[in-house]
Order: sequence, then structure tokens, then C-alpha cells
Amino acid sequence: MAKNEYLMRHDKVCTHLHYSICKALGIETTDKWYTHMPKPVCEEGDVTVLWNQAVRTDREVTANRPDIIIKNKKEKTCTLLDVAIPADRNVVQKEAEKKKYKSLCTEIQRMWNLKCTIVPVIIGATGIVTRSLRKNVETVPGKHSIDSLQKTTILGTSHTIRKVLQCET
Repeated sequence: MAKNEYLMRHDKVCTHLHYSICKALGIETTDKWYTHMPKPVCEEGDVTVLWNQAVRTDREVTANRPDIIIKNKKEKTCTLLDVAIPADRNVVQKEAEKKKYKSLCTEIQRMWNLKCTIVPVIIGATGIVTRSLRKNVETVPGKHSIDSLQKTTILGTSHTIRKVLQCET
């Protein structure tokens, strides 16, 4: 049961980021981030934002589904965002694991002829963040409040705990 709750918490943080990105790029959104329902593909001019989409490549790539992909044809860039919400003690380790998208990045550069970057967004279950999170998030279009992302994570964690404790009583 908790597995679904973990995924809901992860998706809420991703939705928060997706909303801010779409708003900054002029893509139509709702008034509030928590009512935003990300579409698999959003386009505005030369920019395409992909939500939870697998990238097909010529060569086999095991990690081919980052949470959000931002393709900017005008600037010839591609940004891969991957969100993780591990236990607090695993935050730094999880950030290092996000190198798993390196081969996908190489394939994107080769196939789409775009400069590709990987942006890990790692927030611990109780809101702990790495020192590099602010710098990472600043490279992504939009105004992203680290405090708000932490709050979303913590609320998701408390929701999960409540659900699990209700089942045991």
C-alpha cells in the first residue's frame, strides 16, 4: 500500500516543478500548481516539455524515462529532470545515482543534435536537501521555491505515515 503513496508524493513534487516550468515558458496552466494536471507533451514555440515519457534511442539505454524533459530547439538544449525522494540518510547517494541518465544524454546529443544536461532534484523524505539542489534548480526554467518543494515532500510523507498507521490499527 505504501508503494502507491510514495509514488503519489514523488508525482506531486514533479507536478510542482512541471507547473513552474510551463508557467515560465508561457504554456497554458491552471491558477494553482496543486490543480495542475501535467500533459505528456506540452509545446510552446521552439520549446517542448515532456512528462514521464520514455525516449526511444537507436542503441539500447536502460534508463530512458526521466521525469521531465525540456527540449529547446532554438537554444539547442535538452534538460533531463529526475526527481527522487529517498530516506534522509540516502540523499547524497541518490544524487550520485542520477548519473544513470548519462548514456541517455549521450544518445540525445547524437540523435537530436542538442546539448544535454541532467538535473537531479533530490529531496529527503523529511525535507533534507543537498547543497547542490539550489544550483541545480536554478538551471531549470521557472521560479522554483525550494521551501515549497520541501513542504510538498513533507506533506506527502505525513500523508503516507497516516495511511500506514491507519491500516495497522
